[in-house]
Amino acid sequence: MAAAAYTAKLSGCTRPLPSTLSSSPRATRLAPFASRSRPRALLAAAAATLREVCSGRVPDHVLQRAEDVGYTSPTEVQEQSLPVLLSGQDCILHAQTGSGKTLAYLLAVFSAIDVGRSSVQALVIVPTRELGIQVTKVARLLAAKTCNVMALLDGGMLTRQKSWLKAKPPAIIVATVASLCQMVEKRAFSLGSIKVLVIDEVDFIFGSSKQVNSLRKILNSYTAASSRQTVFASASIPQHNRFVHDCVQHKWTKSDVVHVHVNPVQPMPSHLRHTYVICSKKERLHVLLSLLERDAPKSVIIFVAQQSEKSKRAGNPPPSTLVVEFLRTEYKGILEVLVLEEDMNFNARATSFTEVKGKGFLLVSTDIASRGFDLPQTSHIYNFDLPKTATDYLHRAGRTGREPFSKSECSVTTLITEEEHFVLQRFQNELKFHSQQLPLESMFTFNL
Repeated sequence: MAAAAYTAKLSGCTRPLPSTLSSSPRATRLAPFASRSRPRALLAAAAATLREVCSGRVPDHVLQRAEDVGYTSPTEVQEQSLPVLLSGQDCILHAQTGSGKTLAYLLAVFSAIDVGRSSVQALVIVPTRELGIQVTKVARLLAAKTCNVMALLDGGMLTRQKSWLKAKPPAIIVATVASLCQMVEKRAFSLGSIKVLVIDEVDFIFGSSKQVNSLRKILNSYTAASSRQTVFASASIPQHNRFVHDCVQHKWTKSDVVHVHVNPVQPMPSHLRHTYVICSKKERLHVLLSLLERDAPKSVIIFVAQQSEKSKRAGNPPPSTLVVEFLRTEYKGILEVLVLEEDMNFNARATSFTEVKGKGFLLVSTDIASRGFDLPQTSHIYNFDLPKTATDYLHRAGRTGREPFSKSECSVTTLITEEEHFVLQRFQNELKFHSQQLPLESMFTFNL
């Protein structure tokens, strides 16, 4: 099946919960599964605090830790999904980037595990190390040392972690697909006691030829859907009807799986401002510099294309290197210029990720930073290279506008050639946003 089919809207549910909870004005009926919308009036009358939504089903110390860092009111996806998640039902969380999906599924994890039991009880599968680092940090913050949370994110650490696993199995493991499968095949631990399995950025993993076969093993061979709660999460689930059907048909989930879809009509937050500049490839670096000087952003992510194999064989430097070297020479602002790309080793990537936390930065990155990369201070996104797909645009744009409950305007600016204009227009139609052109001749003054 095509990888794109795996980003979906889930349906099918036992009473009293509907199989598809949607904040859209109209609900879509998904045959053969029953479906109905959740009226907005009910949402307005819902519990006012995160603690009330959890209604005694999440340990008090976990909720207290969440409240201590400011999570007192539920976001819309938490308000809709937590009753489903805390009832133990399988669930697909389908909502905008930065909407609170991570906290929702972690609260479900902590409601299910027994901290007094020495076994692996919850797995959170992530597509990248960077997302894994962030999820682990949040899980450890909520755990408050009441249980062990282990991250299996790097092959070089696995030998040491194997001995730790056998000495004291963690209650929660956050892992990349490859690292988890490597440890299971080495019999480092058993997945027989798993209560909750979370697959974050599920569409990305299903769409990865390197990860999809291993993911199928995790879903069907290492564990069984009948004996666990399964949670899939993503901001983008294309062909959702097909995905729902496949979840049940292939036994990735139980038949009563619930799809919680928030803002299905508007995939991106309304407070994002989208703009574009039409310029030649030769002009792009100078246009980027002028935008940085004009916008004076708090923090920036500049997305560049992954270097092609042909370019590598020709001995050319990757696009990220060209941009970073130019900015380190020409950019006179206060933000530190950093780089993050897939080919960097784990320590270099971890260092780059750590350096940008909590301060102003200008990060040049490939799409590795577009999935689950949570840097709330990011005010501006610049697409130096046009994303390959509308889904890629959605996830790049989702790296900004992530301040909890903030409606401060953030911006996404894309640099394109005349020939690429129709591609951006296609993204606008698919994602239902409007992008305003910034006239090159009136805004930028530089010598080429």
